[in-house]
Amino acid sequence: MFLVPKEQLEIIKKGADKMVDEAELLVKLQRSYDEQKPLTIKLGLDPSAPDIHLGHAVVLRKIKQMQDLGHHAVIVIGDFTGRIGDPTGKAKGRTALSDEMVVENAKTYCEQIFKVLHPEKTTVRFNSEWLSTLTFEEVIKLAATTSVARILERDDFQKRYKNQVPIGIHEFFYPLMQAYDSVELKADIELGGTDQTFNILMGRTLQKHVGMEKQIAIFMPLLEGLDGIEKMSKSLGNYIGVNEAPEVMFKKIMEVPDSLIIKYFELATDEHPTVVNGIKELLQQNENPRNIKLELAQIITRLYHGEEAMKEALHYFRTAFQKKEIPENIPSLVIEIGQELLQDVIPQLIEMGLVKSKSEFVRLLKQDGVSLNGEKLTIEELSRVLINDEVLQIGKKRFVRFEK
Repeated sequence: MFLVPKEQLEIIKKGADKMVDEAELLVKLQRSYDEQKPLTIKLGLDPSAPDIHLGHAVVLRKIKQMQDLGHHAVIVIGDFTGRIGDPTGKAKGRTALSDEMVVENAKTYCEQIFKVLHPEKTTVRFNSEWLSTLTFEEVIKLAATTSVARILERDDFQKRYKNQVPIGIHEFFYPLMQAYDSVELKADIELGGTDQTFNILMGRTLQKHVGMEKQIAIFMPLLEGLDGIEKMSKSLGNYIGVNEAPEVMFKKIMEVPDSLIIKYFELATDEHPTVVNGIKELLQQNENPRNIKLELAQIITRLYHGEEAMKEALHYFRTAFQKKEIPENIPSLVIEIGQELLQDVIPQLIEMGLVKSKSEFVRLLKQDGVSLNGEKLTIEELSRVLINDEVLQIGKKRFVRFEK
């Protein structure tokens, strides 16, 4: 059922930013191995932004790797804490979510996480199960386990306090409630991004306070997006969504900066550390990064869409983007945030003189007179998502390249 503890440890450490504490984890892994009993891995999700991209999936991929090693995941949907909102990294308090929003977002989250995790090795819990039943006396006792000074160690609270931005007393309870989740679940390991350091370490503190063995805290780094600078974010337009069409995902991965190839292998795939080390050696030996990215695109697209869809995406990429039939010196159109669809840029195509009106564009579509990357478009594809570096052809001689 389980690999030997030291090999498990190497797989778990791959790509991790920080671990508290490695020696304790090895002890847990050894006991798990001896007893053939899986460890309980906890991940808390605040159901406020249910669209998952590869940046969000970094933690999910790590949990999936531990499931492959035989361990069990418990996903805690913060339906109760979501009514407060995680103040982490916020310059002001979040607006609490309504019950309807929490339920709908949680449903969307569950649909997406099983694109990564093994359903049979995953339990989904809602923390309202236990947090909503606490008496006021129990809440007071929970609050007594820490101090205001300790809570104010958080950077976001410090900044708000110094800048005289209001901090609600209820916000102080968020890390305590997240910590209580770890006590309730008897979590062996909790994962999160580096921005969750305070909250996850609070879980260790509270477990120790109640006489429980402390959970291991594993912090995964934030994944930069396609711009290679900012962390992956839908609002910045530098994201790769797990629900995006296979050909869109494939093309976006090919846009990953060369400097991030290894980081994407470490954080966005399940490749064994020895495989990743081999790829590092190839790059050091001046292997063409484009060839490595082609492999990366196949691996990630296969993870989310399967073998057949990956092959179709590979074929689409090769035929659409590697053809030499498109003229080199053609005008470019920069796509702004909010202009993701073909129909959104028609007004700019008119301004550029590429088409006289929307009705003419639609007429040409119906007459097979419009192509994208050499492939004929249909009227139904007006809602197609545009990708960086795609080329639109109108008629025989009018071309435009889209840039993001």
